[in-house]
Amino acid sequence: MIERVGLLLLVPGLVVLLQAAADLPRVGDGASAPFTHVAAHYIDHAHEQTGAPNFVTAVLADYRGFDTFGELIVIFTAGVGCLLILGTRDDGPPPPDEGTA
Repeated sequence: MIERVGLLLLVPGLVVLLQAAADLPRVGDGASAPFTHVAAHYIDHAHEQTGAPNFVTAVLADYRGFDTFGELIVIFTAGVGCLLILGTRDDGPPPPDEGTA
C-alpha cells in the first residue's frame, strides 16, 4: 500500500519537474532574463548601492549576503560533524594498572 502511494506521488512530481525543466532557457542564452535584466542592474548600480570595490564582492557580500552566509553555515556544520564523527574513536578499555592488585 505504501509503495503504491509513493508511486502515485512520484509520477506527477516527475512530470511537473520535467515540464519545468523544459521551460528553462538554454544554457548561455543571452536573451534570458538573468542576462538582460539582472546582470545589467548589477553592473550599473553595484558600486553606488553597495560601495564594494568590484562586482563579485558586491554580489556575494551585499546582494546575496544571506545566501552566502547560509552556505557558510552548512559548510561549517558539515565540518564540525566530520570532526565529531572522526574524533570519537573507541580505543577499547584502558589498560589495567600494574601496581594495584
